[in-house]
Amino acid sequence: MTSDSDDALSWDGDDSAEQRPRDAARRSTPAPEPMPAEAVAPSASAPASVDEETAAPSGLSNAMLVLVGVVGGVYLLYTVGWIAGGLRLQPLASFLVADFMFLPWFVLAIAAPALWFLATWVLTRGRASWIRAAVLLAGVVLLVPWPFVTVGVIGS
Repeated sequence: MTSDSDDALSWDGDDSAEQRPRDAARRSTPAPEPMPAEAVAPSASAPASVDEETAAPSGLSNAMLVLVGVVGGVYLLYTVGWIAGGLRLQPLASFLVADFMFLPWFVLAIAAPALWFLATWVLTRGRASWIRAAVLLAGVVLLVPWPFVTVGVIGS
């Protein structure tokens, strides 16, 4: 049995036999010692390295991921609320407007939460996280399915 600590992280047959000695030799070589601070010439006007400029942006923080997930779930519930409330409102709306006028706005009301989420995601890319959070939370307030809230599915 081998004492290689990486064996627990691999399947049998992942590495060929000729790669194992190179990996073992690479692990057994000591790390290069750092250069003394006096040997490195300080340069105050040196530009940032290419790696720092082209580095990929970090992902969302844990709190932002939770917020996006919760707000996405609320938007999904809003979509269901607009469907239920809009279907309940359709017989009443047919007294005021024709069905061909009601249908496009009904479809737009159903799609509004998803469109708000997508627009927020795209338009706040590269901005501060608090801006994305504020716009998402503004959508939670603005997109409330009022026909469902006021009348409900059963209504009175």
